[in-house]
Formats: sequence, C-alpha cells, structure tokens
Amino acid sequence: MAKWVYSFEEGNADMRNLLGGKGANLAEMTNLGLPIPQGFTVTTEACTDYYAKGKQISEEIKEQIFTALSQLEEKQGKKFGDTESPLLVSVRSGARASMPGMMDTILNLGLNDVAVEGFAAKTGNPRFAYDSYRRFIQMFSDVVMEIPKSFFERILDEIKEGKGVKFDTELTADDLKEVIVRFKAVYKDKMGVDFPQDPKEQLMEAVKAVFRSWDNERAIVYRRMNDIPGDWGTAVNVQAMVFGNMGNTSGTGVAFTRNPSTGAKGIYGEYLINAQGEDVVAGIRTPQPITRLEEDLPECYKQFINIAGKLEDHYRDMQDMEFTIEDGKLFFLQTRNGKRTAQAALQIACDLVDEGMITPQEAVLRIEAKSLDQLLHPTFDPEALKSGLVIGQALPASPGAAAGKVYFTSQEAKTAHEKGERVVLVRLETSPEDIEGMHAAEGILTVRGGMTSHAAVVARGMGTCCVSGCGDISINEEEKVFELGGHVYHEGDYISLDGSTGKIYDGDIKTQEASISGNFGRIMGWADSFRKLKVRTNADTPEDAANAVKYGAEGIGLCRTEHMFFNPDRIPKIRQMILSRTVQEREKALNELIPYQKGDFKALYEVMEGRPVTIRFLDPPLHEFVPTEKDDIDDLAVKMMMTAEEVQEVCDSLHEFNPMMGHRGCRLAVTYPEIARMQTRAVMEAAIEVKQEKGFDIVPEIMIPLVGEKKELKYVKEVVVETAEKVKQEMNSDIIYHIGTMIEIPRAALLADEIAEEAEFFSFGTNDLTQMTFGFSRDDAGKFLNEYYKKKIYESDPFARLDQSGVGQLVQMAAEKGRKTRPDIKLGICGEHGGDPSSVEFCHKVGLTYVSCSPFRVPIARLAAAQAAISN
Repeated sequence: MAKWVYSFEEGNADMRNLLGGKGANLAEMTNLGLPIPQGFTVTTEACTDYYAKGKQISEEIKEQIFTALSQLEEKQGKKFGDTESPLLVSVRSGARASMPGMMDTILNLGLNDVAVEGFAAKTGNPRFAYDSYRRFIQMFSDVVMEIPKSFFERILDEIKEGKGVKFDTELTADDLKEVIVRFKAVYKDKMGVDFPQDPKEQLMEAVKAVFRSWDNERAIVYRRMNDIPGDWGTAVNVQAMVFGNMGNTSGTGVAFTRNPSTGAKGIYGEYLINAQGEDVVAGIRTPQPITRLEEDLPECYKQFINIAGKLEDHYRDMQDMEFTIEDGKLFFLQTRNGKRTAQAALQIACDLVDEGMITPQEAVLRIEAKSLDQLLHPTFDPEALKSGLVIGQALPASPGAAAGKVYFTSQEAKTAHEKGERVVLVRLETSPEDIEGMHAAEGILTVRGGMTSHAAVVARGMGTCCVSGCGDISINEEEKVFELGGHVYHEGDYISLDGSTGKIYDGDIKTQEASISGNFGRIMGWADSFRKLKVRTNADTPEDAANAVKYGAEGIGLCRTEHMFFNPDRIPKIRQMILSRTVQEREKALNELIPYQKGDFKALYEVMEGRPVTIRFLDPPLHEFVPTEKDDIDDLAVKMMMTAEEVQEVCDSLHEFNPMMGHRGCRLAVTYPEIARMQTRAVMEAAIEVKQEKGFDIVPEIMIPLVGEKKELKYVKEVVVETAEKVKQEMNSDIIYHIGTMIEIPRAALLADEIAEEAEFFSFGTNDLTQMTFGFSRDDAGKFLNEYYKKKIYESDPFARLDQSGVGQLVQMAAEKGRKTRPDIKLGICGEHGGDPSSVEFCHKVGLTYVSCSPFRVPIARLAAAQAAISN
C-alpha cells in the first residue's frame, strides 16, 4: 500500500519533493527537538492522485488521514470533534517551491456550535472561544468555499460601530456570539446549506481546497513566470492549533534572521499581542517591532533569539519564521529560506561566505539569476507603490519601472524627451522606424505583440521598461487617446509601468535608480571562474555594445545591420536602392551607403577592442524599408524621377502575405548579390582600418541569415569571399575572417552536416527557429497562448523559455552534425533565449561555445552559465 501521509517525526529536510517545503521543514525542526505543534503532512503525490482521479480523494488516502489524526489525538490528549476538550487544527498548503498566492491558511478547524461551548468552559475564557469560532467560519467560508471576505468584514464593522468600539479585541463574548449567528447566516445564504458541523467533513473539504488552489489562476501565472512544472502538486500540512489570542501573555509574529530588503544581519520582524497569525499578515492591526517582545515577554524573547540563531546555522541561510506564544509558551509554526530582494541576496551570500558558512560555489547557486534584473533597472519606490492603482496587466516584456507622460508617436515622444519630459510611448505595436521614440522613452506600452515582438526585443536591448500585448486597451492613435480599466488617458497624462510584473498603474509613481554594489562584482567574479560557456551580447550600436562590455560581455554574438539603415539620413538611400530598375542603379545607391555602414562597424570594433563581433547581413523583407507616409512617397518620386503612383506601385508589390517566410535573409543576397557585396566591403574595410589605426587584433565574423540549403550558402559565400579578398588586396592586408550562418530554419538543423561544409560557425536564431518549428507567428501567438496555459497544453511561453524537447532537439542535432563535419566549429545562440536561465543551462549541456543576449541580460547569462557548470 502506498504511503500518502507522514507524521512530522517521519520526515526530514531532504523529503522536500514529497512533503513540500513547509512539511519537510516542520519535520526537520521536530527532529531538532524544537517546540513545534505536532501534526502530519499529506504528500504532493496525493495531490497529483487527486487530479488523476478527476478531483476526488481516494478512500485509501482518506483512511490514512484519519489514522494520522487519531495518532495526533493521542499525542495531544484531546479528541477531534469532542464537546468537552476538542482538538483543533490548522490546515496549510506547502509546495516544494515557495509559491505566494497559493491557498491561505485555515485556523481553528474542528470547532462547531457544540464544541465551542465545551472549549469556552475548558479554557475558562468564553471570549477567546467565540473569537476562535468566528475566525474559523470566516476563513473556511473564504478559503474553502470562496465566499468573499468582504461580506464578513462588513458585518464585523457594523457590530463594532454599533457597540462604539474600534478594535476586534474590544468585543465581548456576547458580541462575538452575535457575529457568529450573522456569519452563519451569510454562509447559508451563499451556499444554500448550513455551516458544516462535522469536524471530519470540515477537514476533508479543507484538504480538497488546498489541492484545488494548486490550479488557481494566480498559481498558474506564478508557475509560468518561475519555471515551476504543473505536475509537482502541493502538500497539505495539518497541525495541532496553538493560540496567540488567549490574552496578554499570548501573541503571534513573523521574523527574519536578516533584513530581507538589505541583507543586513540581525533579527527583523514584527508581532502582535493577543492575536492570531492572519492578523499580522493581513495588516488588520498595526504590529510591534520584534524587539518590543523583549519588554513584553523577556523569557520568550530570549528563547526565540536562541532558536532563530540555531535555525540559521542549521540551514546555513537566512530564515523566515512564523511563531506563536500561547500563554507564555513559545511555539514555532514554520521556517523556510526567506524570500529577499536581489540586493539582499548578494549581501547575504557574500556575508555567509565570509562567516565560513557556505562556499563561493554555494553562494553562486543561491542567487536567483533572473532577480539580477532588479539591480540593473530602476524600480518603484516601495512606499510610493503602496498607494499605486493598478489599471491593467499584460506581458512583462522588458524589466524595470517607468513613469511618464503618454505619447502616441515616435516623433512626439522624441520631441517631449528633448524638452526634458519623462515619456511613456504607447503604441498599437512598434516597428523599426519607432526606434528613436523608443530610445527617448522611459517605458513602452503596446497593445499587440508577445515576449519576442519588435517592442520587446528592442526594449530589452536598450534596457528600457516595456509591457507588451495589453489587449484590454482600446486605443485611438489618431485622436491620441486610450482607455484601460475604466480610465481614459490623453496625450500628456501620466501613467506608470512595471516591466518586471507587467502591471500598468495610474498616475506618476516615484521610481528609484538601479544601484550595483561591490557584492555584485564579487559574485560575478566567482561566477566567471566556474562557467564554461562564453557570454556575448546582441548589440547594434556602440552605446549598447559599451553597456554590454561594462556588464561583462565577451563579444558580440549578433549585430543586426538593418537597424543601422533607419536613420533619417540613410533610409532615403536604401529606398532608392529598392526602387532601382537596374543593377548599376542599385549599386550606385548601395555605394552611397558604404561610408555609413563602415562608420558603424568601425565604431563597434573600437568599442569591442578586439573581442569577437558577429555581423549578420541584411535580414528583414524589403517592404519594411519602404515609405508609408504620402510626403515620403512624393520626395522619393522626385529623387527617382518617377510618379508617386509608380513609387506606390513598387511599394505595394513588395508587400507579402507571410513576410516572415518571404523574401528575406540570404534570399535577398541571392536575388541582389550587390547587397552582400556592399556589406562585405563595409565590414572588411572597417576591420582593416581599425586594426591599422588602433592595433586591435580583429577577426571579422560574417553571418549569413536564414539559410536552409548548402548551395544557397555556397552562392552567397562566394560573393562575400570574392569581395573580401579584393578589399584585402586593395588595402594590402592579410586579415583573417570567418563566414558562418544562422540556423533558424528546421531544414538547416536537419542538414547541418552538409551546411557545415561551407559554414565555419553556427549561431542558433532561436526566435525564428521556435516560430518555424511550432508554426506560430511570434507576433500573433500571444492572442491564443493564454488559452493553452489555462488548458495546460503548454506551461510556458516557447518564445521566452526554450522548448527543450522540440526546438532543443533540433539545436542538439545540428550541434552534433555540425561537429561531425567540422570538429572545431563554433556554436552559439543569439535568440532571446540566450538570457533565460533554464535555456542557458540547456546550452551548457548541449556543449555550445557561447550564448548571446541583450546587454542588460549579460549578468543573468553569466550567472546562469556558472550555475549550470556547478550543477552539472
């Protein structure tokens, strides 16, 4: 027979997967001989079984719960459901990973109309007994039956007002009896049945409610954001009650062994006299700082400090503890490794190394890689945020906090920024020509687009806060107005964005600048000494590249050349090239672009000081460059000696039904080899000049995008080699250069051994590879993926977190086939996945040479690469 239930004495800290974090810690504390109210844990496997059996708890599990209950009765010398001296329990959820927003606690379970009388007589404290019962009715109704708390709070407020008192503690036993009658009436009204009087029924309903909460909306979203699998399940902890609400020698509190915001050493926390746990957490009464306990109950305080120290030494980490004092006796209800800010995490990890409690390897593993975002981007001032009004929520596309005035066009955003205003750019969706407005903005909000949409990718590269895909917005860009959450915003009104949570706030919330301390450098130094993967960056401008180097990038893994063409003084030339009718005309227009491209590449090479730079040749379809505004079309017609109608006709002819799979990437160079010639000349001349002027040892890496066939690559490569050799001869240089390709079409992964005959390196473009493998358009998938998460078809966004079983299999296959043909082939990844910790670990396992990500994610990738090396 399977074992579904464990008493606290039967478990230990290593049984976290089975008992959940809370259950494993309670068992460990019991083994350490600490004052823990006794109880038992229903395992995570029982939760999985509950879902497998169509949301039913099997007879076998029920039987084991009741056996554990009778053993608990013996230990406590009390009977469950007894009318004289009832055993009361608390029921709490506890998954293996700490998950805020899971089911709340239920206290005082086991009370009913008769038991409450016996409880009052037994304790000689009727007020306390009725207070415990009214709390139980309220919690059971809210947590188990989902009757909103507000119904009960309203009744309590009415009765307090009627009696002319301010606090719950001032109500008498008779007042509380009246509260109970009215609470039960609400229950009957909402549920259609009386409040359950059988304690065993109460217990089983509570257990089911914990299991159900594993799949509530909040829990599913939290799991998706934190890479927690849906099949882990949650455990249930049933624990004998101890009471903090028995009078002035009782109380309850929460404390940390170090400050969770700063990491400073020393007890940090608060408590309430004559209260139960949820009073502290719910903020109903204002708690006292923990140090006051020394005055109120000095013996308890001494014992508390002693045990807190013992727990931190035992777990070798900062602890978050809940405790209750019942009539002068101290009990610990739980301990866990405390949640902390990124700044505190670095401080605590470094301090613990200095105190000799952990090794540098353990320190590196303790920092959550994703949390470094908090250190590199502005955040909201915590005090100001408390009064913030959330008007909507969408995808957290690029981290950080931003507040500013709403503007609807790139040009207006830029103008406002130049006047010194803080700007939030609000667009239906962004496109490459919005780049200047995006640069000027503190934050970007889009109605359409997913985690790898244009707005998201560009914002992450710049380190600008971005919330994307907010479909609840109704926007009118012409009228310069949008509506969200019942509020209307015009140009110049303030809004605030949190790119780390996706929340959108009304008004101007104060932000605070990011700050990096010496601890950051120390942890990163350790990380660099452990990792095997190199970390490069995706950067198109010298500013982005310089930023990335500051954060530890070892090269550029992707420079997108098309972003360089959108400058106002260059776009006309690329448009002339597109409209040219002959090769000669096209070459003439392209030759005018060489000085610009060369200047860009020189600036990048100078910033990178000899570090490797991979330059991707032109990738987007040409229609992205053509004019849409009437004035621009007229200007172009004059320059090209055409009519406006003819220009419009050419522009229209370039539009494609499915541009992502259309005339783009290397297909452009096959049709127009002169584009590849121009770009090769710019790259080679820039590299040779910088090498001669600055003495840096530069080895250009030219990357041909979107290859799906060896002959295609061979054709473009011959064009590149011919031009490169010509430039070398002209400039009398013996510079070495490499030509490689992006693997972003499934066919290229399948035929990687053939492609490696021509390519000297592969870079996996996992944004496109994901798109083509799933057959999703990355800009549209956000519209339906939510339904997929709800129905548990997918657990995470494949564009944010690499799909290791499908897309990952293609990456692994291509890596193996490529090495077979060319053992020294360099392998990198330059999709957005390069900055996602679980994807970085996958790249480490597959044996890639480097990952490349946006500049602000470089520290995350460095840390994740070290964690992968230590863990594997």
